[in-house]
Amino acid sequence: MQTNLQPKLHVAIIMDGNGRWAEARGLPRPAGHEAGADSVRAVVRAAVEHQVTALSLYAFSTYNWRRPPAEVAGLMGLLRHFLMIEVPWLRDFGVRISVLGRRDRLPLGLARAIGHAERSTRDGRRLHLRIAIDYSARDAILAAAADHLTAEALAERLATEDVDLMIRTGGDQRLSDFLLWESAYAEFYFTEVKWPDFGPDEFAAALADYRSRTRSFGGVRPSPAGLTSAGNSPSA
Repeated sequence: MQTNLQPKLHVAIIMDGNGRWAEARGLPRPAGHEAGADSVRAVVRAAVEHQVTALSLYAFSTYNWRRPPAEVAGLMGLLRHFLMIEVPWLRDFGVRISVLGRRDRLPLGLARAIGHAERSTRDGRRLHLRIAIDYSARDAILAAAADHLTAEALAERLATEDVDLMIRTGGDQRLSDFLLWESAYAEFYFTEVKWPDFGPDEFAAALADYRSRTRSFGGVRPSPAGLTSAGNSPSA
């Protein structure tokens, strides 16, 4: 029986480099975050076009509360504005929004915008867009493990699936407490490109690189094409 369902593909992105992008141009750091919001719009559209089924974006970590209060306030306002303004076209585009992370420390206006966005887009089926705000993977795992769950139940409690491709922009090569459990077998793609300059072309390049790789999940890798003679055994 034929089906129109596409294979599931979960891409996660650590959107790094906004502040450094702005500073390199003599602009205040908030200008970098505003430019980064434009990249979010472009990459979400590209994800739908490339038939990505889930896209998780690291917008604000638990550790980001340590930043200057004015920068944090600006980020909170930008996130609220994004959710309020973008919901109509995301809904029409078939995108479902979910927010990961704590909500008890968020400004009331942002918490309300999150609730509205989730309710308004809950029927989206083309792409599940998760935005991590005040998020810590360690905290999420500890909270789920406190109930002595099985691995399967813990994964369900975390409210996301395994990551296939983890992208980090801005040059750093670390997870920074983002989706630790879900990234156990993720493929990683690191780029020097800062997030405001990361657009559809860069996203397509990351997907092409991912799709060129062979994933064995701890098993034996298939032999490369043409290497079938004795002595050319596949590597694990």
